[in-house]
Amino acid sequence: MRARAFWLAAPGRGEIRPVPLPAPGADEVLVRTLHSGLSRGTETLVFAGHVPPTQYATMRAPHQEGDFPAPVKYGYLNVGIVEAGPAHLVGRTVFCLYPHQTRYVVPASAVTVVPDGVPAARAVLAGTVETAVNALWDAAPLVGDRIAVVGAGMVGCSVAGLLARFPGVRVQLVDADPARAGIAAALGVDFALPGDATGDRDLVVHASATSAGLTRSLELLGPEGTVVELSWYGDRQVSVPLGENFHSRRLVVRSSQVGTVSPNVRGRRTFADRLELALELLADPVFDALLTGACRFEELPEVLPRLVSGELPALCQVVDYAEAATDQ
Repeated sequence: MRARAFWLAAPGRGEIRPVPLPAPGADEVLVRTLHSGLSRGTETLVFAGHVPPTQYATMRAPHQEGDFPAPVKYGYLNVGIVEAGPAHLVGRTVFCLYPHQTRYVVPASAVTVVPDGVPAARAVLAGTVETAVNALWDAAPLVGDRIAVVGAGMVGCSVAGLLARFPGVRVQLVDADPARAGIAAALGVDFALPGDATGDRDLVVHASATSAGLTRSLELLGPEGTVVELSWYGDRQVSVPLGENFHSRRLVVRSSQVGTVSPNVRGRRTFADRLELALELLADPVFDALLTGACRFEELPEVLPRLVSGELPALCQVVDYAEAATDQ
């Protein structure tokens, strides 16, 4: 069997390549991809060649081939149908942290069954919602907290969508793009431009990946408040004002990263538990508001540069494989 995969041939240039497929073994599955998702944050940094050498090992995707900066096959939001493998999985729709490829063979333990109430296209958000779940395990918001989420990208919107379910919590989604107000409304939270955001927050989740966003996050905190930093800046330097009243107000900046399970629950939850929870949460159709762009698999070499440049403003670009999986 053969398949086709999207590769970053060189920073800023992608291409579709044929790849041979092995026959699945006894504990493996053959998956035909239905959809994959493009993360505007991490994947555009990878495509532009902005992964710093110190993070090459940390940033490896579970089924990545090649090495940074290029050539590399990278991606981690894939939903498909099991065509061969253990009987209880054949015919099931599954999520896998796999790159953009028409078909692939992985251990059966590497796929997670998508619940019946979750459409396949929406399920590509599982990896992003999983990041949001981990961030909220780190942040541990309390009933009645006043919270701002700065940065209305995929991760920020996922965090805001989950926070909207917390009792008594007042959530404001903050972004420099006024067009994100409609997404905030769909998620059930308030919206503000950075200059209009409400201060005295108990908690701020920052996901804009900009120095200005992190600075504004600190400004929005009340005394002894915490910023949970979700942004990944790649090889960019970040300037943050830790003078002024940072110490007198006893503010906290705390990192959160999906590569480990939050220490707040690590003894009770596994990576598999976290991903299964994310897929269950995606039964809520409110998350469709994050699926703001679509393209065909064959268009990926042209679409990635447009995402990097900002010409395509999609939060999550859903890649459709309906016409692609004819490689056998």
